[in-house]
Amino acid sequence: MQTMNRIYGYRMTTTSGGNLSIRDEEGSIWISPARVDKGALTREDIVCIKADGAVDGHHPPSSEFPFHKAIYEARPDMRAIVHAHPVALVAFSICRSTPDTRLFHQTYSVSGKVGFGPYACPGSDELGKNIASTFAEGCHSVILENHGVVVGGESLAEAFQRFEAFEFAGKTLIKASQIGKVRYLDDEQLRRAAERSVLLESFEPPVADARERELRRELCGFLRRGCRQRLLISTEGSFSARLNNESFLITPTQRDREKLGIEDLVLVTNGRCEAGKRASRAVRAHQGIYQKHPGVKAIVFAHPVNATAFSVTDAELDTRTIPESYVFLRDVHRVPYGVQYQDDGAIADFVSPSSPAAILENDGVLVTGSNVLDAFDRLEVLESTAEAVINARSIGEVSVMPEQVIAELRSAFNLN
Repeated sequence: MQTMNRIYGYRMTTTSGGNLSIRDEEGSIWISPARVDKGALTREDIVCIKADGAVDGHHPPSSEFPFHKAIYEARPDMRAIVHAHPVALVAFSICRSTPDTRLFHQTYSVSGKVGFGPYACPGSDELGKNIASTFAEGCHSVILENHGVVVGGESLAEAFQRFEAFEFAGKTLIKASQIGKVRYLDDEQLRRAAERSVLLESFEPPVADARERELRRELCGFLRRGCRQRLLISTEGSFSARLNNESFLITPTQRDREKLGIEDLVLVTNGRCEAGKRASRAVRAHQGIYQKHPGVKAIVFAHPVNATAFSVTDAELDTRTIPESYVFLRDVHRVPYGVQYQDDGAIADFVSPSSPAAILENDGVLVTGSNVLDAFDRLEVLESTAEAVINARSIGEVSVMPEQVIAELRSAFNLN
């Protein structure tokens, strides 16, 4: 119920489209119902089909139950399935192709092996056979010809994250193809990203004071907002806030960003990590920026689709298009791939209070701010600017403000 509400709330399916299922330890399959509003499911709406075929529920099961059952039979390792019609992946299904997930290390690793299932009538046994045979080849994420997408996982959380990452790759590819040649990661680049790890010495922190508790609440609130506005995805990105000159709070690694609570955030002090927790793998990058720039109080690494489209092409994101964009962001620099993974703090050379945002090649964006709200606001402006520029390119030539206008803005808003 919660997962379907999230998918529907993200506009990744329609009221009548899509279905989810879980297979429990006894072999029963719990599945979303047929002909029930996906935006208003309750616990009582979920249907259970027992291993012996008996049906327990107030509604008939989804008409797509046959392919759920067929996938589980073909893949005993899978315990959850997500099927939906997100627009980007539907576009690929219409074109009878699959998105290349090598855009980013995270979409590649999370999406798993990608496959394509031949068309058959929805709800038919033939469709079940087509999809199950594709999953039997070891696939995790399958585009259905002229239909949608099916993904599976060892848990519903994993299946959802795989579904979200796969759709994110599709959306980014579509946007990027409008502005330039798409750049993909090679095996060595993927390996570098996958193998990076951060081990910090741990310490037992003191009881959090009122300021730290409030900062934790503020960070969690903006993390949820960022996920719901599709500025962040659940499996990738990091957000931190400076507590004082020696300490900052940061998101943990490998945790769903939208579901984080205040106790899940990790306190880092003088390079040591709060005991019992694992800080984001980007913690060294955050630390380097804070050390070099005392005026930076909050940092976010994120993957909003439109801005990220610029990160996988060589197209320039010119902020000199509207006054707000330039005032909030100034000139946005491009960071060569992998700099943010280094432990030498080199990433700090690409941002500053007077240059608060950067495009990370094949890894989204980096935004800094004077506080959490400021960083989040700039992230929103960056994504809005990127979307406007991409849309403008489909209309005509992008017109940037002349130098005299930029000089006027710098004077009027005291921009250094």
